[in-house]
Amino acid sequence: MTRLTGLSADTLRYYEKIKLLRPIGRSASGVRVYDDGDLSRLRFIQRAKAMNFSLEEIARLVEMREDPQHARDEVRELTYRKLKDIENHMKELGTLRKELILLVNLCRGAEAGCPIIEGLDNKPKLKKTKRR
Repeated sequence: MTRLTGLSADTLRYYEKIKLLRPIGRSASGVRVYDDGDLSRLRFIQRAKAMNFSLEEIARLVEMREDPQHARDEVRELTYRKLKDIENHMKELGTLRKELILLVNLCRGAEAGCPIIEGLDNKPKLKKTKRR
């Protein structure tokens, strides 16, 4: 399964432990045996992770995946909140990009000192961001 998904054995065991995966059957020699449903679920989890959903959010999405018609409103709300988080993060990255461009440009024309170091030494007004 690690070859098919690119996930380590430790990750697969962890997903099973936190119940993102159902208990996986084992062969007579004790090797885990995954079926097509497990592979489908793992691909779903990987895609959700790529969309920046937390493992807690993914667990909820996996539950809702079983009955998407009845969970549609909840899935939509969860996805809308994720979209807003991403948009806020993009805005913060845009501000950071402008600041870095400014520092690089200031460095070009500087005759003494280093504007980049000085810019980093200044105590900026840091905005606390919620990381997941």
